Amino acid sequence: MGLSAALATAGRALEVFSAGLQISGQNIANANTPDYVREKLVLQSNTPYLKGNLIFGTGVLAHGIRQQIDKYLETRIHSANGDSAGSAARTSIFQQLETTLQELGTSDLSTSLNEFLGKINDVVNQPEIAANLDLAIQEGVQFAQDIVALRSRIDSLRTAQSVKVNDLVEEANRLIEEIHRLNPQIVAAEAAGLGTSDAGGLRSQRYGALNRLAEILPIEMREMPNGSVEVFMGSDYLLLGTESQKLETVTSVDRGVQIVHVRLASSKAPLSGSRGELNGILLGRDETLTGFVDQLDQFTSNLIYEFNKIHASGEGRAGFTNVTGTYAAADITLPLNAAGLPFTPTHGSFQVKITNKATGLTETVTIDVDLDGIGADTSLDDLRGALDGIANISASLSADRRLTLSASAGYEIRFANDTSGTLAALGINTFFTGTSSQDIGVNSAILGNSGLFAAGRGGGSADSSNAVLLAQFSDRPIAGLNNLSVNEYYEGIVSRLAQQSATESAISSGYSAFRDALLNQRAQYSGVSIDEEALQMMDFQRSYQAAARMISTVDELYKVLLNI
Repeated sequence: MGLSAALATAGRALEVFSAGLQISGQNIANANTPDYVREKLVLQSNTPYLKGNLIFGTGVLAHGIRQQIDKYLETRIHSANGDSAGSAARTSIFQQLETTLQELGTSDLSTSLNEFLGKINDVVNQPEIAANLDLAIQEGVQFAQDIVALRSRIDSLRTAQSVKVNDLVEEANRLIEEIHRLNPQIVAAEAAGLGTSDAGGLRSQRYGALNRLAEILPIEMREMPNGSVEVFMGSDYLLLGTESQKLETVTSVDRGVQIVHVRLASSKAPLSGSRGELNGILLGRDETLTGFVDQLDQFTSNLIYEFNKIHASGEGRAGFTNVTGTYAAADITLPLNAAGLPFTPTHGSFQVKITNKATGLTETVTIDVDLDGIGADTSLDDLRGALDGIANISASLSADRRLTLSASAGYEIRFANDTSGTLAALGINTFFTGTSSQDIGVNSAILGNSGLFAAGRGGGSADSSNAVLLAQFSDRPIAGLNNLSVNEYYEGIVSRLAQQSATESAISSGYSAFRDALLNQRAQYSGVSIDEEALQMMDFQRSYQAAARMISTVDELYKVLLNI
């Protein structure tokens, strides 16, 4: 029994140490394999046996091959991956928006506004020079085009984010499918949790898929006793037992741009929170970019209306023989402040001047706009009737509910002193057209006749009193902009954007540093060290050699016995 037992012990040791050499070779071979987790041979003493009053050991037993993995650390890495990827996506969108604004160059919007008002200031200084009027109008066209171009660039950024969303949804669904496919393979390889070894290669693939999925979505992972994993996103599951749930996209139009939303395919629950690259992109698109679009629209809308109110109260070298408003009412019978106009007039009045071109005589008529909420307020149809009652003026409403005024032959129409904002709300005697950053433009009537540019207030070609007010427009506080001027408002939103971008960048750096620290911990615990594996191989080699020498010794002893 003694020599046989010793031979069996040595033979078992050879098998174990050769297995150890194979595992070290596997680790070294995968030292540079992404997501590979180092494997370790788990050894324990084999069951001893009793002979007489002596208990003899029977050598070593390979209990299993286990991955060196800290599962709690993995869950922390998943969370850190989501935080880092989400913040990095938002930071990238902030940086793209800052680049789009071009505030550090000479093509920014504030420079364009100042150049436009600068040309109007030239009109103030030399109103009698017609070329100054033309230059001011063309600079206004350029300013409007700059706003539309900026809006278009931001809309392109929003569209680009939706493309990224589609790509990430496809990738997330592939990862969910991969984890769902690997689960039963791991369960089968590990005998449904009854085995003593890990399915190392399969588990490494699954860890890699989980880590990447955690960068895209705010997931939580739970490993089951049989070796499978369940994956949740909030209260909804992505993987649960044999069931899986993927993502789907829903397309809608928001502020003139086609955008993509994400939800779970079965529960229809939308994504929530800020973790994960998908949430980061969605928040960046819907809060940062869309929020800036809303602020740009607020800026543009107030600029259009307030500038037009000043322009509509002045007059140019030429008068109108025919003028049609650029804005339509939804209902001509309701009060003007409830008629569905894009801009809301207030209680007040304006003046209409009818000039006989042959005699030069001018009749001025004051039109009251009753919008005090007491009694019958003025509707668009009421206004048309009042204007139509003026001698040598014909007032009508177009099929799309826009006001049209026509002068009798030999007469011209001018306007003055609009305290109600009605002319600007209807788009009569205005400079700008449109209602937002998408459609701002310059009135075609002025483009066709620079004499309609309202530089004065009835003092002739040398009158620049209204141009003075237009040139100072950027310094006037506007109620719709929180009592800030257009310059202050735009500078404010740009400044806040820069602050938010810097804050998000700092947060992103913090998240990245924390994630990298966790990954370093993982690399130290689960990564492959070539030096350590080389030492381990030397230990197994020496142990193998000792076991082989033991077999050789037992063989010699058997020969001695056989020769007796």
